[in-house]
Amino acid sequence: MDESRSQAMSLRMAQAHETIKEAEALHDQDLWRGVINRSYYAMFYAVLALAALKDVAISKHTHAVAFFDKEFIHKVIFPKELSRSLHYGFDHVKPVIMAKSGKLSMARLR
Repeated sequence: MDESRSQAMSLRMAQAHETIKEAEALHDQDLWRGVINRSYYAMFYAVLALAALKDVAISKHTHAVAFFDKEFIHKVIFPKELSRSLHYGFDHVKPVIMAKSGKLSMARLR
C-alpha cells in the first residue's frame, strides 16, 4: 500500500475512533439523537478508511453505503448486521445531510 493511501486510511480511522468517543459522551448524558448521529459518522469514517484501502474515492454518503454493501457485505467479508447498522444510522441522519446540501429545508426538520 502506498504512503498516501495509508495516511488516508489512518486519518479516517482516527476520525472514527474520535467520533465513537463523542457518541459515548452523548450516551452518558442520555442524548440519543446525538448518539445515533455520532455512531453513524463513526461507521461512515470507517467505511471511508476501507475505501482508501481499496483506492476508491467516495464523495457521497449514499456511495459509501453502496460501496460497503457491494465490497464487504455481498462478498461476505463482514456480517449483514454491520450493514443494517450502517443503513439505520444513514436513515436517521439523511434528513440532516439533505438539509445541509440544500435539498431539504431545515425548517422541515424542526
